[in-house]
Amino acid sequence: MTLSVRKAAAVAALGAALAGCGGGTGASDAGREARMGTPAATASATASPSGKAPAAPGPSAPQAGPPAKPPTMAPGPNGLTPVFERARQQADKTVALTFDADMTSDQGPRAADGEHFDNPALISALRTLKVPSTVFMTGRWAEEYPDQAKAIGTDPNFEIANHSYSHHAFTSPCYGLPALDAAAARADVDRAFAAFRTAGAVNTVPYFRFPGGCYDDRSLRALSTAGITAVQWDVVSGDAFAKDPDAVAEQVLAGVKPGSVVVMHCTRSAAPVTEEAVRKIVPELRKRGYRFVKVSELIGT
Repeated sequence: MTLSVRKAAAVAALGAALAGCGGGTGASDAGREARMGTPAATASATASPSGKAPAAPGPSAPQAGPPAKPPTMAPGPNGLTPVFERARQQADKTVALTFDADMTSDQGPRAADGEHFDNPALISALRTLKVPSTVFMTGRWAEEYPDQAKAIGTDPNFEIANHSYSHHAFTSPCYGLPALDAAAARADVDRAFAAFRTAGAVNTVPYFRFPGGCYDDRSLRALSTAGITAVQWDVVSGDAFAKDPDAVAEQVLAGVKPGSVVVMHCTRSAAPVTEEAVRKIVPELRKRGYRFVKVSELIGT
């Protein structure tokens, strides 16, 4: 797929979700358009797992822990970082709920003034509901909430993936986010992984979500030596700045199909109704026969 098509798809996919990923307001209708996802590198890179995730348990229990060697995808054309959007040709009904724990590098003063970029009630709900989940965390979030980062990153119910350190853009334009050059982009990813280690998180996986979902060939090339798989999504929840949990739940339920990756947020100030929406989404999808898995299991299938 050409660069221009890939960028256009990424822009279409992020209208609503980005509101919780850097301060934009977004529009709920953009979430419906985003079900087109960003097939970009998924169309050109075939999965070649380096390991296989353990078989997931039934809905009443979480996975035993992260795979010893989290599966990744083979590099894309010309060695570009591979991009995973959703699992294809699923024989069973699996779905991955993913949660972006967003905090930009300059939001420390807002946190000090009492703004909550965390959402412990959401994490508690996922534990109670026994939903294996992947949390895409920024390094700055891990620094602000090290105890929570460690608790999430040592709980077998979760795996922590990289959402950059600074939540700056890896290509421009990207919803007004400051942009990083290639060298700074690679360093930003490494710094985030270092922040997870410092916090004591051990259930980390070599997956990366671009801030704003914005990427191009230059950014994929900048990260090509990092040994990571970029993870997009095919279902936008519309939870960013949403006020109605029913609307969020309806949008997710309307978009999910076998192998889907759903993007949601783990940020109280930017996504205040996510926990309530999850409590509606989970039982309904289970009623429809879906099994919740981490991204590592989808990539490993």
